[in-house]
Amino acid sequence: MEARLTELEPGVVAKITRVEGGHGFQRRLRTRGLREGRSVSLVTRQPGGPIVVRIGGTQFSIGRGVARKVIVEV
Repeated sequence: MEARLTELEPGVVAKITRVEGGHGFQRRLRTRGLREGRSVSLVTRQPGGPIVVRIGGTQFSIGRGVARKVIVEV
């Protein structure tokens, strides 16, 4: 089942299937590790604020607008 990264529940691990957006946007996300085929989990999701994700051993925050463009398979 495909969903947007913002729709994941905390602790759920999913596989990134695609990233919507232009070439520059996708390149910027790839430098942070957000690329097709990688496993990602949502750490925290605060109402109205950024979300914290984990890829491998790295944890970082991204804005909700960016997270909505990352499509994952649960």
